[in-house]
Amino acid sequence: MKFKVLAFFAILATLLFSGCDSKEETSEKKLANNQNKIQEVTKKIQTTFTLKTHDGKTIEAKITQDGMMFKGYENQTVLLNFFATWCEPCKAEIPHLNSLREKYAGKFEIISVLLEENKDPAVLNEFINEYKIEFPVTNSYDNFVFADALGGVKIIPTMYMYAKGGKLIERFVGIVPEEMLESDIKKGLGI
Repeated sequence: MKFKVLAFFAILATLLFSGCDSKEETSEKKLANNQNKIQEVTKKIQTTFTLKTHDGKTIEAKITQDGMMFKGYENQTVLLNFFATWCEPCKAEIPHLNSLREKYAGKFEIISVLLEENKDPAVLNEFINEYKIEFPVTNSYDNFVFADALGGVKIIPTMYMYAKGGKLIERFVGIVPEEMLESDIKKGLGI
């Protein structure tokens, strides 16, 4: 009987003094932290993106120290427009964007970045035709990676205006009046 009591107290003391081992939890936390750091470093490293448009073309975008350069659009003010086809404010601003693009033809371009996963290209083309979108619309998973590289897009529409030469002029969240956009277009063009 004494042996059983002694063994019981020995086991109890061992359990009490050793407590719950959190090494496994700590290892999991360390692994998660390391994965987050790797993702952050990857985001910092990737500065060039190839965006695929609805009509099969590509747009090369490069993050610079003070903004963004778009290959082929270096001498234009560029409005980067993050949107979704189900977003009512996004739909409402399309006529204004078309109007501004037409008014500043050759000096101003809009690049729309669709933030919807696995959007069927045929459905997107129907949307583009229905709303008479006259500017490039990109559609691929890379759009999400691109949005994350810019700090993440939490609300749509979100737009970034870049001056000739690629300097960031303004970031817009939500629907923006045409007059306000035009004012920044002029600023970007140096007018």
